[in-house]
Amino acid sequence: MSFGQGLSGLNAASQNLDSIGNNIANSGTVGYKASTVQFADVYANSRIGLGVQVSRVSQRFSVGNVSNSGNQFDMAIDGANGLFRLEQSNGAVLFSRNGQFYPDKAGYLVNAQGHYLTGYGPGGSQLERLQVPSANVPPKATTALDFKPNLPGGAEAIPTTKTQQKVDANGDLVFKPKLDANGNPEMTPKLDGNGDPVLDGSGNPVMEPVMEPDMETVAVNVFDPKDPTTYSNAFSYSVYDSLGNSHEVSQYFVKRPANAAGESVWDVYYMEGSTPLSPASATLTFNGAGVMTSPNPATVNLTLANPGGNASPADDLVFDVRYTGTTQFGGEFAKGKPYQDGYATGEYAGMSIDKDGTMIASYTNGVTQRLGSLVLADFSNLQGLSPVGGNAWAETGASGQPILGRPGENGLATIKGQAVEDSNVDMGQELVNMIIAQRTYQANAQTIKTQDQVLQTLVNLR
Repeated sequence: MSFGQGLSGLNAASQNLDSIGNNIANSGTVGYKASTVQFADVYANSRIGLGVQVSRVSQRFSVGNVSNSGNQFDMAIDGANGLFRLEQSNGAVLFSRNGQFYPDKAGYLVNAQGHYLTGYGPGGSQLERLQVPSANVPPKATTALDFKPNLPGGAEAIPTTKTQQKVDANGDLVFKPKLDANGNPEMTPKLDGNGDPVLDGSGNPVMEPVMEPDMETVAVNVFDPKDPTTYSNAFSYSVYDSLGNSHEVSQYFVKRPANAAGESVWDVYYMEGSTPLSPASATLTFNGAGVMTSPNPATVNLTLANPGGNASPADDLVFDVRYTGTTQFGGEFAKGKPYQDGYATGEYAGMSIDKDGTMIASYTNGVTQRLGSLVLADFSNLQGLSPVGGNAWAETGASGQPILGRPGENGLATIKGQAVEDSNVDMGQELVNMIIAQRTYQANAQTIKTQDQVLQTLVNLR
């Protein structure tokens, strides 16, 4: 007769209650995985058992709910397979499902324990500590503008010249003799004030040249950005010089009469405010199908000299306007989606994380920058991992070596940014388990009490 079985039962039930209490305590801990106590019976030489023992404490690696946090640095592993790879300051590697991170003073993403989040850097597949930049993005001068407008094929041509009668210095109309087919002046009888022919001394009519208006060709509709009647359409856009200063450049499109080949002709004038660029204009031609035939290649190289003037001297701004894809179809003027590659200085504005783990930094100037990509680790035996606290595990011989990969590849889970994975503790189940463990503890205590009463009976036999 022994108290051992009851004592072992008390000890096992106590450890089970400890495990349940720990699960309940961590029900709000991000990335926490609930643990389960497993028991085994104890035998010696007799067929009657010697009680119970705790054989192992396993963890349930089921997926917790994913909750939005709104924190740009938070990330949740959305799926069963994968753990974040963390690096301690001494280089030791740990693994976790807790995706709560923040940048330290150097910009490295760390968790509450100061462990560094690792992944592939922006340069490729080399594992390194992931970092959020704090420096501004320097400006970049515009080198090219991709512009693919549709110029309205039905637009009326704006003539460049007209024919008019000459006027002398006094403002009087000028006339000239009318010539016949042989180039000789046409003659007509001269009339007096009464409309009668004027006769000479011999009684013959006096002849005089037939006069006609003296016409001349003069330039009209000379392009003037202030006069909308001198151009058909206009479009303005910003370009940037070497210091990041913005300059508004305007293109003015003027449809001209068709050329000798029957092609449609458009003159384009380039201005910054009232200052022409160099060259000041270019000519675009289109065939009958509305396809641009010149220039070929469809690029105009422009120069804005001394942008900013003496107040903010910058390098001359030289950039290409690429018209590849420009058309002349029916309908209205359409500017398409112009794109230019320059930008001003940009300050860090935030970070986003794609489902494949790619980290993208955005800046106030609209520029985005790839910071790197997360790496996830998986193990052939997750139960072999050793918990080290702080929601982290360490690799052991039983777990095997980590299998690393990018999120979404080779069966690994994906990433959800600005979110965290909740604890997978089932509170209702844990409370039921607690009741069962309590009853088990009470029953084992009753076993010890009964053993004590039996021994007391033996003692009282005297």
